[in-house]
Amino acid sequence: MSKPVTITDVKVILTAPEGINLVVIKVETSEPGLYGLGCGTFTQRYLTVATAVNDYLRDFLIGKDVANIEDIWQTSQVHSSWRNGPSLNNALSGVDMALWDIAGKRAGMPVYDLLGGKTREAAAVYRHADGKDVHEVEDNVRKFMDQGLLYIRCQMGGYGGRVSELSRAENTPPGSYFDPHQYARDTVKVFEHVRSTIGNDIELLHDVHERLAPIEAVRLSKNLQKYRLFFLEDALAPEQVEWFKIMRQQSTTPVAMGELFVNPQEWLHLISNRLIDFIRCHISTIGGITPAKKLAHYCEGFSVRTAWHGPGDVSPVGHAANLHLDLSSANFGVQEWYGPSDVIREVFPGTPELRRGYLYPNSNPGLGIDIDERLAAKFPCDNSKSVPNMWTTARTRDGASARP
Repeated sequence: MSKPVTITDVKVILTAPEGINLVVIKVETSEPGLYGLGCGTFTQRYLTVATAVNDYLRDFLIGKDVANIEDIWQTSQVHSSWRNGPSLNNALSGVDMALWDIAGKRAGMPVYDLLGGKTREAAAVYRHADGKDVHEVEDNVRKFMDQGLLYIRCQMGGYGGRVSELSRAENTPPGSYFDPHQYARDTVKVFEHVRSTIGNDIELLHDVHERLAPIEAVRLSKNLQKYRLFFLEDALAPEQVEWFKIMRQQSTTPVAMGELFVNPQEWLHLISNRLIDFIRCHISTIGGITPAKKLAHYCEGFSVRTAWHGPGDVSPVGHAANLHLDLSSANFGVQEWYGPSDVIREVFPGTPELRRGYLYPNSNPGLGIDIDERLAAKFPCDNSKSVPNMWTTARTRDGASARP
């Protein structure tokens, strides 16, 4: 019997080539030159992930057989007794993805082949068209159409729109200000305009980002029904998911949910009762490829499709993992894509490529992506970005906190 390949070290690589704090985990092995990369990016609390890996997971994992991915995931998840939180899940995800990367490299196969093989050649993506008014939104939609995109998310003024300083109460604290009622009305106007000028050949999406009270979210879903959205994303906060039953009774607008989910109990009921149409989890925040593949299979039995979270605060390693899941899942729906810069591609050689609306992998073994650690070190993370006026600090006109 051949000697098992074991984990010899687990390293955290922190880098921010685009000013967004990214966490990449590197798992080194007893086989010379063999290592794997995983994404554990929790941008808003990236140092907690680094601490979880450096001070807890590393010593627990050293010496374990890299082939035992499932056992390592299960034991690591319960090792702290308390579990299903974003920091520990991201730390676990970085290790889990890295082990899948190693498994592919050992087999000489892309990870999608280990997950059952391709069900498609590429993954259709959507990108974000924003603007200060309906005409600028339309212009940006047309730009993406010219690039071959078939799915486009429309926003106006960012999440929840924006309000001017003049319309706010005096002496209000810093934050991302919006008016829920104005936002809901303006969103309907956006889709009325874009559908009337663009037509019905393009799939349109919208992200509420939990900016509305539940009954207002139901009303918006109903008012958008005639514009045939591909889906309405995160219309409710995770604490209010019981309202999806009411939304389902009132509207046929497809629903996507799950960006903030960390615990299986948050999605099992929604899927089994067919209250959502797309699962939107940030796969590193639920623990990596291992739980995400199980979630995709569970969704398949209820005709729920995948639409994994894919913004700039997912590292290219995480985007690669998303793509391998997309290609190997029969119930794939669409993939969010943010458009990496040239510098990101230099730091992360092998980053997936977008061509005419479809995201393509390379055929390299594993996740097919690497990191230039010397170049990554030139772009240090900045903890001062966690400031009070971040987009996560949503407030209404009177200064009251609102759930982002």
